[in-house]
Amino acid sequence: MLNISPNSVKQRINEKDYQSFQETDLPASNRMFKYWLISSFIILFLSLFLPWTQNIQTKGKLTTLNPGQRPQSIEATIAGRIDKWFVREGQFVKKGDTIAHLSEIKVDYFDEGLVSRTQMQVAAKSSSIQAYSQKTNALEQQIAAMQKELGFKKEQLENKVQQASFKIKSAEANLKQAAIDFQIAEYQYRRTDTLFQKGIKSLTDLEGKRLKMQETEAKVVAATNKLAEAKNNEQIAQLDFSTIENEYANKIAKAQSEKFSTLSAQFDATGSVNKLENQYQNYLKRADFYYVTAPQDCYINQALKKGIGETVKEGEALVTIMPADFDLAVELFVLPMDLPLVQLGQEVRFIFDGWPAFVFSGWPGLSFGTYHGHITAIENNISKNGKYRVLVRSHKEKPWPDALRVGSGAQGIALLNNVPIWYELWRQLNGFPPDFYEEENGKSEQPKLKAPVKSLK
Repeated sequence: MLNISPNSVKQRINEKDYQSFQETDLPASNRMFKYWLISSFIILFLSLFLPWTQNIQTKGKLTTLNPGQRPQSIEATIAGRIDKWFVREGQFVKKGDTIAHLSEIKVDYFDEGLVSRTQMQVAAKSSSIQAYSQKTNALEQQIAAMQKELGFKKEQLENKVQQASFKIKSAEANLKQAAIDFQIAEYQYRRTDTLFQKGIKSLTDLEGKRLKMQETEAKVVAATNKLAEAKNNEQIAQLDFSTIENEYANKIAKAQSEKFSTLSAQFDATGSVNKLENQYQNYLKRADFYYVTAPQDCYINQALKKGIGETVKEGEALVTIMPADFDLAVELFVLPMDLPLVQLGQEVRFIFDGWPAFVFSGWPGLSFGTYHGHITAIENNISKNGKYRVLVRSHKEKPWPDALRVGSGAQGIALLNNVPIWYELWRQLNGFPPDFYEEENGKSEQPKLKAPVKSLK
């Protein structure tokens, strides 16, 4: 019965006739379990070679692509007191619609005619500028006239000096003639006196020659005096020439000084006008800030200031709004270890809070209720929570639900590379990051899978 011989007798023996065979034989259920276990192992082993999509899962929330489309608050540009509300919470308002009206609380702006009076001051200062300009023109004309008059005076004095020079020459000629006449008269007198001593000439002739000599001597003295007078007149004319230059130079300098003073006053008035115009524009612009208006089409979320008569400070928020037109995006936060695996345009699947879904993370094609998106921005600086911020926008072919609102939660699944299940299990057990392959020239590089290296004994 040890089945040593190749000739078996098993088929000749009826096992049901022997109790020992019945006691030692396996039950049918055990055999079925054995077959099930073997089949399960074979199926499990074959399933290890099924494809698996690697992914990065992270949580986030809904936001908007553009900063101007996100929830924001409307602030009071100026300090004031709330006089009237024109909206209620939840109301839709268009761009430029009035939300609230503020009244003035600062003493410097209590005057209701402040804008008109400032405008009148601007007009008055502008008129003074014109007056200063006209005075400057008049002084310039006066300076030009004095310069022209100085030229005429100089020509007149030059002629006078020239006339004095001519008179000097004439007096010198007369003096020479008188001196010659005196020499002749004196010579004739001495000759007549000699002849008178000899008795040739009479006393009358001698006295006549003496008188003639005295007359010529008087003419020499007169000619000398005229020459001195002519030279004196020339000096006086030259002195007048220098004096007239100094006199008109002083007049012109005084007029120029007055002109520059006028220009200085004009520039000062121009500065005052610019300052007043600045104040006028500020007052005019401040009047527009009494009405708080909507910056864009939006919904009124919440009134942060309540009631009538409550005062607000400059820059203090009055209400919060939500823009009516916005492009939704999901804000995700990725670990620094997973950041190199994320790139622009990469596909991301979402599960939004409130929308049921069945998710098979490794087989995205079998998932139900998920939504598609593509990465549109990756933040370069790490956030306060120690992760990097990523923005994902909706897929054009499959838009997100219209009922989604900003701030709602979302579960993001960033799809990476396709690998066998056994490789993914091995990677998870060893704590390795997912594979990452970049596309080159439009062709994606296939992962080169290797079996785990056995540990050395």
